[in-house]
Amino acid sequence: MVRASLRSGYTTGACATAAAKGAAEMLRDGQVIDRVEIILPGGELVPFTLRNQRLGDKFASCSVIKDAGDDPDITNGAEINVSIAMEPAPAGSKGEVVICGGAGVGKVTKPGLAVPVGEWAINPVPRRMIRLVINEIFAIRCVPSLLRVTVSIPNGEELAKKTLNARLGIVGGLSILGTTGIVKPISAKAWTDTIDAAIGVALACGSETVVLSTGRTSELVAEQHLQLGKRLQEEAFVMMGDHAGYALKSCAAKEIREIVIAGQFAKLLKLACGHEQTHVSSSELDLQQLASWLEGNQRTAFLAQPARRANTARQVLEESGNDAALIAAVCERVGAFAARLAPGSTIKVLLAGYGQEVLYFS
Repeated sequence: MVRASLRSGYTTGACATAAAKGAAEMLRDGQVIDRVEIILPGGELVPFTLRNQRLGDKFASCSVIKDAGDDPDITNGAEINVSIAMEPAPAGSKGEVVICGGAGVGKVTKPGLAVPVGEWAINPVPRRMIRLVINEIFAIRCVPSLLRVTVSIPNGEELAKKTLNARLGIVGGLSILGTTGIVKPISAKAWTDTIDAAIGVALACGSETVVLSTGRTSELVAEQHLQLGKRLQEEAFVMMGDHAGYALKSCAAKEIREIVIAGQFAKLLKLACGHEQTHVSSSELDLQQLASWLEGNQRTAFLAQPARRANTARQVLEESGNDAALIAAVCERVGAFAARLAPGSTIKVLLAGYGQEVLYFS
């Protein structure tokens, strides 16, 4: 059976640009329209349908419903609204475009992001795209006025609670994002972009340590063990998920002094086996590799055969009674793996037990 290709979608930045173009054209021409086309940064011309059009004296607004294609994006179906109000320009001014956020668009409260602290979370590329379409539309006639462009997302504050925005320092709503305008389906880019942003925030907030966790359970264990709020601040904890290799390389590029890798046994075994992406399906091969390590150590040789017969890495750990030598055999290799990808950083490894206890920390 041939699987149909997955459908791409459009970023919040592209949708905001389309809505801005629609509002600008309605304001310029004094009539409602229901469709616009915009050129994405890559040169592609794409159409967007407009909704909820409003037109008044020196005011226009409309919305675009975000279509993320086949990507499981939390903002899929969100309404991206843009209003443009024509206001008197300051004395001596030839006109200005001011871009700001409204309800459901967050504000930046921590350093290290693409937008300075105190600004609306509308990233640089969407800002440029919005400004470009407005300047093009009003280029034919002189508009000695201030054009106030307000981007809003009616349910953005609720949607933001399902994201990592608050930890990154974006409060009150979602971000207007996108560098290409296109959302690739089931891609890792959104996650890796978040990793980059989170590490940047940690660094900008003065943290010399970054804790990379493979999941929320291991992160909670690490937060308790490493004394969140006392020894380490919230920004130091970065959820890397399956993207261990990417996260370590990002830390290396940003010259993070100390990296703590926190995970449960099955995920750490994948790292010990050299997998930069822990979503890979290789459990049987990983267990065979583990068995060969165990055979080479007199203290763990008795665990080699159980490892070969086991169905999961967790089974090996639990049947061993959380054997210290077994744990060390894996965690030390995790440290070596991380050191290869981030050679300038001090590496520590934290193994979170399946009962949410700390089984190993170095």
